[in-house]
Amino acid sequence: MSAARTLATARRVLAQLRHDRRTVALVLVMPCVLLGLVAWMFDGTDVLDRFGPVLVGFFPLLVMFLVTSVATLRERTSGTLERLMTMPLGRADLVLGYALAFAVLATVQALVVVAFATWVCGMHVEGPVALMVAVAVLNAVLGSALGLAASALARTEFQAVQLMPAVILPQLVTCGLLMPREAMPVVLERVSRGLPLTYAVDAMQHIARGAAWADVRGAVGAMALFTVGALVLGVATLRRRTD
Repeated sequence: MSAARTLATARRVLAQLRHDRRTVALVLVMPCVLLGLVAWMFDGTDVLDRFGPVLVGFFPLLVMFLVTSVATLRERTSGTLERLMTMPLGRADLVLGYALAFAVLATVQALVVVAFATWVCGMHVEGPVALMVAVAVLNAVLGSALGLAASALARTEFQAVQLMPAVILPQLVTCGLLMPREAMPVVLERVSRGLPLTYAVDAMQHIARGAAWADVRGAVGAMALFTVGALVLGVATLRRRTD
């Protein structure tokens, strides 16, 4: 593994993303549009204050999972990945380079989404907004890491899109957004503890209610561990040849 090769990979991916306006629009505009619709539909109620922080954490994970898995698979099917792997470029260099590039994009996304939700939509956050941004960034990076790992299971871009509900929807159902986790059947509550979105939702809900870093560091640590695990899985499953 080489820092120079990792940074070179990240610069290449960022250069490609800069010229892909549809992807940039998907990452930056779509979450704002969805949050704006929620704020408009439930204007005059506390729905945005209750569910907005959770959505601010969920949308980055969802969008970055989709973008990363499709972009990685596109490089594989086009032969670009195979050509890169013939060079003195390790699998860790490639995966971490992608992760770094999408982390930069995730940071921009989190800043835009949180700013739009609080300043434009009027979402009220009692805790530190900067901490909410940090958790949103980590959640987006987690989505990218999961996308990198999931791309190894797909053969086409359509299959990559199909993986999204298989990976994301079970987490959405059990994370505590639809019903409190303590009210779930015991088995589902235990399953939810092993899914990363649960900790993202917990962190966002606590920050919205005024929690500080000390109150959410456990959930943030769990998200970081899931991110590292997904990156390790992405490195381990990256194939040198295209099937």
